[in-house]
Amino acid sequence: MATSPTSDQLLVIIDPAARHTDGESVRIAKDVLSAGAASTRVALPEDPEEFARVLSRRGARRPVIVGDDRALLRAVTLLHRQRALAECVLSVVPVGASLGVAHALGVPRGVVAATRAALDGTERRLDVLIDDSDGVVLGTLRIPPVPLAPHDPDDPDPVGMVDITEGGVGLAQGGRHWLRTYQSFVRTLVPSRPSRPSRFAHVPAAPGPARLRIEVDGVTLIDLDQPVAAVSVFPGPSGTAVVEVRPLSLGAEAAPLQARGRTVTVSGADFRYRADATVAGPVRHRTWTVREGALGLMLPAR
Repeated sequence: MATSPTSDQLLVIIDPAARHTDGESVRIAKDVLSAGAASTRVALPEDPEEFARVLSRRGARRPVIVGDDRALLRAVTLLHRQRALAECVLSVVPVGASLGVAHALGVPRGVVAATRAALDGTERRLDVLIDDSDGVVLGTLRIPPVPLAPHDPDDPDPVGMVDITEGGVGLAQGGRHWLRTYQSFVRTLVPSRPSRPSRFAHVPAAPGPARLRIEVDGVTLIDLDQPVAAVSVFPGPSGTAVVEVRPLSLGAEAAPLQARGRTVTVSGADFRYRADATVAGPVRHRTWTVREGALGLMLPAR
């Protein structure tokens, strides 16, 4: 579904990582947005707490996030947990190293094109997955969390994987100085629990099989007696998610098991999963539910 923009008064939130990564693209985005909107307020939050305060005080202004996939996911997660996602229309100008999720949602690759979409595009309602811990998934969910190749331009996390555990957060593969910022952000989203040592380890290039029970709308697709090599969940048609499971017994050329539904439950031995720009877990049980049209995003007019 597409609708017209709801407001030409913009709140431009420029993520600190974007300012550090590509200041020239940030300047171009800010100049084009300021010239094209009736009224523009620019915010330069220095940490996730300030980011959250700015977003919560947006008033009638339409938020424009200038940043990478983590900044987009941060904004969507905050709005969801404030129960304000349905009433807010977001725009994104992708700036940074990890942009695969934003591009997969339809946000243009060029800064100028994305800025024009924020100004002159149309609102489209996109489905998201919400899990039973109030987490949000915008793109594809993968078990086990196999990282994409570092050189892949669509890799949503080419410089390192953020690992969200029950008690901490870690970084591998080229972490940057803004790790402390994201540690703070995670602490604002994860309920306080007794601390425990981080269980982060580099995700192996060829992870071993897992024994998982996978249910789609309450119907078991595969059970614990059949080891699985890989699981993926991604948006499907008409408010559904597509679940693909590759049992270990299948050959490389065989088609994976597939099902569609509105709820997906995975349970079994401790498992991690990759969702957008984060690796989460370990958990033994997680249910994801499709929220149809939950995210309003400004995209180029068709």
